[in-house]
Amino acid sequence: MRKPTEPPLFDVLLGPDHAGKSSVVHALAEADPSRCLVSADGALLAPEHSLIRRLRRDLFTDVTTALGTAYSLDFMATVMQTAVVHLRDQVLRAPRGRPVLVDSYYYKILAKCRLAGLDDSPLYAWWRSFPQPRSVVYLDVSPRTAWLRSGEGAEANDWEYYGDRAGPEAFESYQSDLHHALLQEIAHLPVNVVHEQDGVAQTVGAVRKALHDDVN
Repeated sequence: MRKPTEPPLFDVLLGPDHAGKSSVVHALAEADPSRCLVSADGALLAPEHSLIRRLRRDLFTDVTTALGTAYSLDFMATVMQTAVVHLRDQVLRAPRGRPVLVDSYYYKILAKCRLAGLDDSPLYAWWRSFPQPRSVVYLDVSPRTAWLRSGEGAEANDWEYYGDRAGPEAFESYQSDLHHALLQEIAHLPVNVVHEQDGVAQTVGAVRKALHDDVN
């Protein structure tokens, strides 16, 4: 029997930008209310966690736009850590006896910090000491498909491409590097890869199979 202090078993849903992860998480939330979904996504945050929503918004509107002038990379990572710790806390508080799925966990934030140039932060060792999932479901999408899904850069934020402009080369190069950085972070874990599907419903079905749900 699991000790009360031990975290519940949980899985992580991960993928590069525009892989369809948010659509899958929201679809699972509607289709399977018995599943405990842990996310820093504003639409899935409880009212008492509105601070996480505000910090995430301010990170993109205030901090990332003034990196190197008003704010440092270390400051940025410190703000991003609030989401990381929130996800860990929610994992530890997850009810026993229910399947738990965590949106990205710390892996994507860590990978993006590394790509931003913060390669040797002491925060990473702490994040990597957090409870580990039993498996990762990885939504694999090509950089070209991600570019098209971003509206050819129209919907890309500053953390989805290299440089000052979301051109196809800058975007696809970043997404390729992000893909490799993510796989490095989860190399020690069982990984189930879900390749590109024809739509959200098909992707959700493939994710549920990877999670060993009963899918007809």
